[in-house]
Amino acid sequence: MRWGTAVATATAVAIAAGAAALLIGRRVSDLSLRPATAEGGQAKGEPALRVHEVGAREVVLTRTVASARRGRYALEWPGGHAVVGEVLGTGPQTVTRRLELTAGSPLAAGTEVELSTRVLRGDPGSACGLDYMDVLVDGELGTLPAWYVPAIRGTWVIAVHGTLADRRQALPILPVLRRLQLPALVVSYRGDQGAPASPDGIGHFGETEWRDVEAAIRFAKSAGAGRIVLYGWSVGAATVLQTAARSDFRDQLAGLVLDSPVLDPTVAVRGVAARAGMPTGLAGQLGVWAAEGRTGVDLAGFARIADGTDLTAPTLLLHSPQDSVAPWRAAQRLADRRPDLVTLRPVPGAGHAALWNADPAGYEEALRRFLTPIL
Repeated sequence: MRWGTAVATATAVAIAAGAAALLIGRRVSDLSLRPATAEGGQAKGEPALRVHEVGAREVVLTRTVASARRGRYALEWPGGHAVVGEVLGTGPQTVTRRLELTAGSPLAAGTEVELSTRVLRGDPGSACGLDYMDVLVDGELGTLPAWYVPAIRGTWVIAVHGTLADRRQALPILPVLRRLQLPALVVSYRGDQGAPASPDGIGHFGETEWRDVEAAIRFAKSAGAGRIVLYGWSVGAATVLQTAARSDFRDQLAGLVLDSPVLDPTVAVRGVAARAGMPTGLAGQLGVWAAEGRTGVDLAGFARIADGTDLTAPTLLLHSPQDSVAPWRAAQRLADRRPDLVTLRPVPGAGHAALWNADPAGYEEALRRFLTPIL
């Protein structure tokens, strides 16, 4: 009887452990495949910070790697938004930053805030003062909302946002494109707010989403576009690479711009989990296995595209050596394998897909230099 009881107990423990592993793996994979979104369809990223002091021109925050980075960032809290600039000083546990502007509910000591890249809010009109139109792209699963910013050149830029983001991620580059007189189409894709859901409710690292970018190219061509520049961030950059390899319009691509591209999905799952404060050891591996099983991603095919094997268009690759989601070594490998087409520009000290925030002037100049010869 005692032996039978022990076996039953061991079996129950094993079942419970297996169930727990499945739950952990699913939770970790959800951060990359189906991130929870905040109001307005914007996903949460970094863990919350506490405000320690607020002055007329400065704010003191809990010190973390993210809150002490150079550049311009946003603070967000329920009903409020602020923009912070240069670091004015650091202490053992705090960092003081210049407070550039605030909006909405007051920012006060004790407020918990999210540090984000979303310095610009709204749409191309309210955020950048640009004329634009809301348009609908006919996608494989239904209509996809997009912003069209007109300009006089025949080459169009199609912008594809990344993980933990929406179309607003493209707002900082729109004034640069306007100065170059390049029309811009800022697209959404399956799973976005206002767009059709993916059939299984999760993302696929660009392996299905590229068809929505293909639909955007078709929209641009029907509206008179000549050549196309594809511009993507994070998983959106991976989607751009998928499109460049598979699209019927790949021979009409004038160039690609890849900001913090996810070139290894398995590493990205761990990185997104770590950034959100999830454990990265066994839990990270469980998340990787769950993500692979749920998406059915073709890792060999993804690796081929990530190595630039099928690349045919000039490519600007912008990346941070300190990126914790999309490792620098993968970007360096792509640049080393295709030096004939890929220009790699490092942005030291920047977070994942926060390269413009870290160095707005340098980022915009790199973009201008890349785009000008291919207009």
